[in-house]
Amino acid sequence: MTDGSSIFEVVGRPHPDRGERVAKLAELGFTWADLEEEEYWIDQLVLMPKATYAELEQAAAALWRILDKAVRYVHRRPDLYELIGIPPILWTMLDELPMPEPGVISRYARFDFAVANDGTIKLLELNADTPTGYVEASIATPWLMEQAGYASPNARMKDLVAEAWGIERPDTAACVDYGWHLEDSGTIEALGRHSGLDLHYEDCLELWVDEGTLKNKDGRSIERLFALYPKEWMAVDDAGEALSYAIETGRLTIFNGPHSILLQSKGLLAAVWGLYELGLLFDEEERQAITKYVLPTYNKPVFSGDFVSKSMFGREGGSVRLFDAEGELELEDQEGFDSSVLFPTVYQKRAELARIETVVGERHLLTGMFVLNGTPCGLLGRAGGPITGNASHFIALGVK
Repeated sequence: MTDGSSIFEVVGRPHPDRGERVAKLAELGFTWADLEEEEYWIDQLVLMPKATYAELEQAAAALWRILDKAVRYVHRRPDLYELIGIPPILWTMLDELPMPEPGVISRYARFDFAVANDGTIKLLELNADTPTGYVEASIATPWLMEQAGYASPNARMKDLVAEAWGIERPDTAACVDYGWHLEDSGTIEALGRHSGLDLHYEDCLELWVDEGTLKNKDGRSIERLFALYPKEWMAVDDAGEALSYAIETGRLTIFNGPHSILLQSKGLLAAVWGLYELGLLFDEEERQAITKYVLPTYNKPVFSGDFVSKSMFGREGGSVRLFDAEGELELEDQEGFDSSVLFPTVYQKRAELARIETVVGERHLLTGMFVLNGTPCGLLGRAGGPITGNASHFIALGVK
């Protein structure tokens, strides 16, 4: 289904036996295709042209290098830590622990792009710390594409995770509410399975720090931990200081590494844009990529036209507010937690998301692209409102 004015094409109709498909996806590891009474997964496919996918890969690679460079510029500068919202509790850790080599500050990350109906690509944000959507992208999407007779560029995601975790070698993977929270539990289990490592799985809420050593509820020591635990939470959690101390002193190594929080901050995009406007740091090729793919982003609402405000550490759309051409509030997310009460706000020029016609009506399409072990790969399609939050749907995204 396409009206001819969009690069995206929606293909297929929902299978008459949704239950059978949901059961098969659950067997593969995607257990939240239906959440309670909600149909999270839309049983259709969205396809983009090969040229658009090639440009997305190239844009992701260029932006990955640019943001890596910006992190190294910000590193060990308290004034810039403050500017991009890094909680002071993390500053010593960031300053004293060695910075990873170029390209792998985070080995498990996901860009979120606004790709318009005409194919224009703009970066909305980078989740370089605790991205989810991995199961949808690495397991569900290739299977759904294959069922419909299409190859998926996501097929190599598993191999890249195995490469990354083969280097990092965590002994434990954890999330909050492990065993209860289907998405986060399924995500760490899939990553563990794809890594080929023999791992322990834990609930973050049952871990505790004993004189600088992280332990599980049975007293087992944890030395190398992959956790879907946002690092900024250390500033607000009761045990945050103890956890930070365990990492600072080297008794605990975490993945993604501590410096991924510098990549994670949406304030880093404001730093990139400021350096670009001042003519600092970036070479001509990098400046061209910034012009083309990065939205003007600031620490203050300086726009004369429409813009977006969001917390530097907002997740799932919870702090996003859309302002119209007159600067009036047009829409805000009511579902997610508004983390702008805890962290500073960033202001970004608005970008157009493609609109697609699905069986559940017209939706805005958010295009995710994972970066695993430094390699851009793996499309994640999410269909929702103008703000992509908790109420959005997963729809398999591929290449025609």
